[in-house]
Amino acid sequence: MKVSELWLRELLDSSLSFSQMAERLTHAGIEVDAFEAGLEPHSGVMTLKVPPNRGDCLSLEGIARELSLLTKASFKPIIVPSPSIESTTTLMVSLEDFDLCPRYLGRVMSDVNASTETPQWLLQRLEQAGLRSISVVVDIMNYVMLELGQPLHAFDLATLKSNIHVRKAKEGEEIHLLDDRKIKLKANTLVIADQENPKAIAGIMGDMSSSVGKKTTSLFIESAYFNPVSIRLSAKQYGIKTDSSYRFERGVDSQLQARALARATELLLSIVGGKAGPITECISQDHLPKNPTIFFRYSKMNAFLGTSVAHGEVLDIFNRSSMKVEQLGEDCHVTAPSFRHDIALEVDLFEEIARIVGYGHFVSQAPRLFSVSNPIPENTVSIPKIKQSLISRGYSEMITYSFIDPKLIQLFEFQEKPYLLANPISREMALMRPSLIPAMVKTLQYNQYRQQLWTRFFEIGLCFTFNKMDELQQKSMLGGICGGLLYKEQWGVKKNPLDFYDVKQDIESLFQLLGTAHSIHFEKTEHPALHPGQAAKITQEGIEIGYLGALHPRIIRHLELQEPLFVFELEMNYCKQAKVPVFHPLSKYPAIRRDIAIVVSKEVLASELKSAILKVGGEILQDILVFDIYEGKGIEPGKKSIALGLLMQHASRTLVDEEINEIVKNSVMMLSSMFQATLRD
Repeated sequence: MKVSELWLRELLDSSLSFSQMAERLTHAGIEVDAFEAGLEPHSGVMTLKVPPNRGDCLSLEGIARELSLLTKASFKPIIVPSPSIESTTTLMVSLEDFDLCPRYLGRVMSDVNASTETPQWLLQRLEQAGLRSISVVVDIMNYVMLELGQPLHAFDLATLKSNIHVRKAKEGEEIHLLDDRKIKLKANTLVIADQENPKAIAGIMGDMSSSVGKKTTSLFIESAYFNPVSIRLSAKQYGIKTDSSYRFERGVDSQLQARALARATELLLSIVGGKAGPITECISQDHLPKNPTIFFRYSKMNAFLGTSVAHGEVLDIFNRSSMKVEQLGEDCHVTAPSFRHDIALEVDLFEEIARIVGYGHFVSQAPRLFSVSNPIPENTVSIPKIKQSLISRGYSEMITYSFIDPKLIQLFEFQEKPYLLANPISREMALMRPSLIPAMVKTLQYNQYRQQLWTRFFEIGLCFTFNKMDELQQKSMLGGICGGLLYKEQWGVKKNPLDFYDVKQDIESLFQLLGTAHSIHFEKTEHPALHPGQAAKITQEGIEIGYLGALHPRIIRHLELQEPLFVFELEMNYCKQAKVPVFHPLSKYPAIRRDIAIVVSKEVLASELKSAILKVGGEILQDILVFDIYEGKGIEPGKKSIALGLLMQHASRTLVDEEINEIVKNSVMMLSSMFQATLRD
């Protein structure tokens, strides 16, 4: 928003220079984005970036009022006289949805000369504000909007069929907008219509058929309060951004409509002539926004701000801010004016006082902190420890958006029903992610395109899926992605590519931290995003908790990635559940090892063999090692040899050969019975 110094000084009696005004506004939270001093006295222009919650500052009068509050300069509001009514012509108005439009005013202007040239002084002010001249009537509407902050719209009365209806559009209704676009309206769009067709998208833009031209002789002037959320949604839905919608969606003063209409009438009568008719008003007081009465505690304010603003200064700020104050001893009830809809809580008043006093007047001091430890149960590992475990193995943490491109979901062929956003940030962020992996792969692609081929990334975040009851649920997940060589390139290490078992070891190390590595199993599986034959589901005590595997060649080709690439994903609930350590006295008696080599089908997993042997080993069998797997010459096709080392030890005595041989014999018999295993010759 651009502000002319000459125009501003008509509303503000201040001895400050224009640059000092700009500095004071910036310090109070209304940033001056650009500043032009001007060659002649008081000819400067500043461009403001008004915060979204300060719609009251989107006008010259609003900025003058704000500077008056900040600098104690005299504010001279625009005096708007009531116009003389010389016509009886009216147009009836009906409101069908008070939630979207609780207040609508209109006035008929007859016998106007719309072919009049816009006065030079008005053209100059529009130009300084960054608006171009369109026609004298439209220029006056824009001038009042810049001056007071209330957008207005003028219809050619002759084009309106019967009365005005403020209603929701019918699905598929068409409107030909002033920017020459023809669009089909959605049923949730608020429109201004006559008996036949929509004549404007409420608060955003009018249609071509009812626009004011040089031959127009009668006008219907609209001044309304529209629901900010409704205007924001409609503007985004149709991709239309206007000066009018910009103000409405940030919230205009709900008590400003009659005054703005009177000001527009005054200017129209003085510039294009004509006769003013009476105001037609349709209103629902129950639906107009009302600022709450706030209980303000003086002592709490100083404790909150860490300062000591005098009681009299606080009351002076409230009075200069046009706030209604009711004293209750040292405390008071405060009600903000209708144009300050951003003040609704006691802390808002604290912030307002700090802003007006000036943040520079506050002395820096260390905060008083009361630290209360948050105990972590022994059977739970904190997320920072989990992160540190992965970082120690060369991983870096990444954070990606929870929103994802629908095309990525199609590429990864996830079977879960995706959650589609009703109002996405962009097309590429239209779905809530069902998995961390797609976004992680896109991040890795970004790195590889920049020759960063050695990659280890992990992410902890929420994923969103539907359960069997078709209810949306969110799960905290741990995802990982790895690529490139096993070790970073250096002269003393061979260039070994990363493989499945390297990443598997990273996952196992995480569960070793938890003390639950013995309960984790990797089983062959199929997954649409993983390479056939290099995919495993991860289970814990029979429950599937995640998966691990090489990325599918189809995805690698499509994204033009360099292999090898491995991904894994785990449910965080299972990654935090630790086993409480239990001390067992160390045995002073020697451990004994016996090795056996058995031949089994290639489909049999080593973990299944270990589980079977542990059932017969009892307390003597301490551990089982897999130290060799062989396929080839001397082994039948479709089979493999697995060499197992059985470690045995007793806590209170030395083992004898008979009991060791018994365990080995029983283990072989168990494997033969369950897996048709045979001892290798």
